[in-house]
Amino acid sequence: MQLIREIGFLLQKEFTLEWRQKYAISGILLYVLSTVYIVYSSFTKLEPAIWNIQFWVIILFASVSAVVKSFQQESGQRQLYYYSLANPLAVLLSKMLYNTLLLLFLSILAYLALSLVAGNQVQQARPFALALLLGSLGFSITFTFVSAIASKASNSATLMAILSFPLIIPVLMTLIKMTAAAVTTANPAAIDLREDLLTLVAIDLLLLGAALALFPFLWRD
Repeated sequence: MQLIREIGFLLQKEFTLEWRQKYAISGILLYVLSTVYIVYSSFTKLEPAIWNIQFWVIILFASVSAVVKSFQQESGQRQLYYYSLANPLAVLLSKMLYNTLLLLFLSILAYLALSLVAGNQVQQARPFALALLLGSLGFSITFTFVSAIASKASNSATLMAILSFPLIIPVLMTLIKMTAAAVTTANPAAIDLREDLLTLVAIDLLLLGAALALFPFLWRD
């Protein structure tokens, strides 16, 4: 119960800081919209398979831009203050939850923008929406924990790119495969996503378990 209360307070803190620093979220929104426009300008017509890949590439780089600041914006003095007050798991889970909500919002925005300029290629909305939710969760877990590791190094941006690439590739490839059926198959009975869904959930749980097990040791450093 104490952990849940701490997560609630820390989550409120994340929203408050984001509201005070509107330039950060504004820059991410501008990046998403400008990237969608560039994709639209570069292709006369997007086939469903290309539409699907382009969508997840946009989400991938938007996720990096959105989550990289999770721990890098926290000064050493502020982290020490959190250490004296909060459970390290509450700190990690609050940031993961906030980043999941942020990435889900960016995913919906990218979907609406890409559908507006290049047409809506999604034929099965339910599996696609499920993929957005699990994808936002997987990206949030991965990039939040890697951001915590990279914040301890001097060249954090480079380290985050190196560490996150091998971790995010299985998530990204599973998402592309999962949503490919949603944009190319008109018959919902022909879609069987159980294997991809279980794979994605397993990857998310594995990354979450590793983050929860290792973060308290990283937090004490």
